[in-house]
Amino acid sequence: MEGNSARAPLRKALTVSVVTYGGDLTHLGPLLKSLAIAADALTGGRDAVRLLLVDNGPYETGRCATLRRQLGGWDGRAEILSGHGNVGYGRGHNLAIARSDAAYHLVMNPDVELAADALAKALAFLEAHADCGLLAPATWDDTGTLQYLCKRFPTVLVLLLRGLGPQWLRRRFRTRLDRYEMRDLINDRDIIWDPPIVSGCFMLFRTDMLNTVGGFDPRFFLYFEDFDLSLRMAQVGRLAYVPQVRIVHHGGGAARKGFSHVRMFITSAARFFGKHGWR
Repeated sequence: MEGNSARAPLRKALTVSVVTYGGDLTHLGPLLKSLAIAADALTGGRDAVRLLLVDNGPYETGRCATLRRQLGGWDGRAEILSGHGNVGYGRGHNLAIARSDAAYHLVMNPDVELAADALAKALAFLEAHADCGLLAPATWDDTGTLQYLCKRFPTVLVLLLRGLGPQWLRRRFRTRLDRYEMRDLINDRDIIWDPPIVSGCFMLFRTDMLNTVGGFDPRFFLYFEDFDLSLRMAQVGRLAYVPQVRIVHHGGGAARKGFSHVRMFITSAARFFGKHGWR
């Protein structure tokens, strides 16, 4: 993904956490390469960024060696947290958040690639808007299509359709799904303030506000931890969709990942509605 270099008036360091598990290592190399390029565009360059790689995979000598090789270009600016087992996505990031002493903390999926100017533009925006506690970027998929990852509060029907429904059934409810995905507002040009929910594939926080709400709720093992955290972050600061910050996301839906993911999706959805209200 191409982008023009920009310089952010960075006063304090940025901490980045990435949680890996199993096949996630497939995309880790491209992620780290794009992260290094984006970090180099910051004032202070890569030295201003601390990377915490949280490995939820089984502790194996070969796997650890692979991770260390992937992090070779980060020298002493990166740390691998491993040996704790598969504690879940949110709890994995919480291990890194507890180690963060930076002004900003970025939570990212291992299947993301950043534009070269993504970090510079994101931190410049946060420096200019002290009330913003959580920033979401414009996101494209592998085909170059804009993804609609900011959401309004979901209904049970919408979640079932979007997460598990076949294409023909989604087409019948297109208007309802479009509203949920904020397609009436989201584009690749306009900043949108206060989207109710943003995606966990890239969540850039003001760290003090993130600590105020206590990070991710560990009861969400996988799925909906980002929904829950978005709603709680809105209680202490504003959320912003900033399309000048650009990423590519190589992810897929729960239904395409097998029965175990479908089960986790349904379990987490029930927990989310039980906590925030059924609609």
